[in-house]
Amino acid sequence: MMRQFELVERVKSYDPSADEDALNRAYVFTVKAHGSQKRASGDPYFSHPVEVAGILAGMRLDSSSIITGLLHDTVEDTLATLEEIERLFGPEIARLVDGVTKLSRVELTSGQTKQAENFRKLVLAMSEDIRVLLVKLADRLHNMRTLRFIKDADKRRRIARETMEIYAQLAERIGMHEMKDQLEDLAFAELHPDAREGIRARLAFLREKGGDVVPRVIAELRNTLKEGGVDARVTGREKSPYSVWRKMQRKDVGFEQLSDIMAFRVVVDTVEQCYQALGVMHSRYPVVPGRFKDYISTPKPNQYRSLHTGVIGPERQRIEMQIRTREMHEVAELGVAAHWSYKEGAPKTEGPQYRWLRELLDILEHASGPEEFLEHTRLEMFQDQVFCFTPKGDLFALPRGATPVDFAYAVHSEIGDTCVGAKINGRLVPLRTPLQNGDQVEIVTSKAQTPSPTWERFVVTGKARARIRRFIRTQQRQQYLDLGKAIVQKAFRQEGQDFAEKALEPVLKDFEAETLEDL
Repeated sequence: MMRQFELVERVKSYDPSADEDALNRAYVFTVKAHGSQKRASGDPYFSHPVEVAGILAGMRLDSSSIITGLLHDTVEDTLATLEEIERLFGPEIARLVDGVTKLSRVELTSGQTKQAENFRKLVLAMSEDIRVLLVKLADRLHNMRTLRFIKDADKRRRIARETMEIYAQLAERIGMHEMKDQLEDLAFAELHPDAREGIRARLAFLREKGGDVVPRVIAELRNTLKEGGVDARVTGREKSPYSVWRKMQRKDVGFEQLSDIMAFRVVVDTVEQCYQALGVMHSRYPVVPGRFKDYISTPKPNQYRSLHTGVIGPERQRIEMQIRTREMHEVAELGVAAHWSYKEGAPKTEGPQYRWLRELLDILEHASGPEEFLEHTRLEMFQDQVFCFTPKGDLFALPRGATPVDFAYAVHSEIGDTCVGAKINGRLVPLRTPLQNGDQVEIVTSKAQTPSPTWERFVVTGKARARIRRFIRTQQRQQYLDLGKAIVQKAFRQEGQDFAEKALEPVLKDFEAETLEDL
């Protein structure tokens, strides 16, 4: 466990102006507050918030985030109150601790509805300040590292599944690839231990058989780039067991048929050098068709930027390469956390990487309940993406299999509601046509149009599905209102009475209805 002076020194190493006094006070406060409490592992409970603060310091986050990491369980698990934290550490810390506490409170109760409700609260909390999510991810990462100490196997599997389905996906969405890889691998170890061990054994065998193949490949790539006039840092790494397993599942192939288990990274100083390095590689080695992607000219929604290519490289090895600048590399590893570093007064939920967050809030507004919200957002988060453009050149990232209707709703809810047709690359197409990478999509609208119930059969984004379902619910309610009113009017006529809505008001209580519409 990290000691008090070590934590303060680590934060001061990247942020000399950090509030040393507040960090020290928060450390002492959490140790005293948790007192003799123990974790499932038998360790003192305060070791957990200290480790969470250490993970956040590793991301080079501001002091407020580190202090929140230290205090995040005090309101939930000790006698400390939010008022006390606000008095001792100020309103900003109190607000962040409150955001994390609200999530933990719901998390303790399992079940689909509670999980959905928890996720809804998480989206609301992180929409106000993304640091709530950063602390929550660090909290989940440390809990996953100590998951084996929980005796109840069902509880372990539930936590692992929730980590895989929600937290790892959120980490990816905010560009935190290293965090995502760790969460996925720890969850994979719990959910599919035999598959993970099998892949690890095969990777170890390949390492043994290949000996020093990776250092040799790195040395040759570095020399090739140097000869081409590019000074670059080249590193190589094995893909994680989970990403290998997922590729085997997706492509329905065995381990032996995978030829790109190694990924190499080329880090240079400028964007121009990225393209220069790509040119050197493509002129020296045969290119694997269909493996080139340019995320520099069209970044991913989480602001990930890099050139990806596959080549038959040194020693006839088929390798994947990522070419990026140092700044791109920092954003690729830390994502939003890179923007939230102590040195940036970054806006809390602005910028392109938050477009998906605004879409989640939009789905939240239109879903009928927490479960439907969770279903729609899982659709939104789990699928690979295609990048399409409006005629003006605005870029939209959509899940693979998305249609012009999904695109219309991504541009604006009203455009989706009034969509009557679509042109892809200038050609009129049916609304159910799947979009491809790089398509230019023009939506034709009409004020007379309303969402069609048949659209729900082919749309794939949560936002589109939530809007369509909401419209259908509203339409059905109107039909029921009209039918109900006709039945009441008929009853009045049969009794020889003139129909008047006023006459119904006295009986609302008898039918437990609040309004005439409900009646």
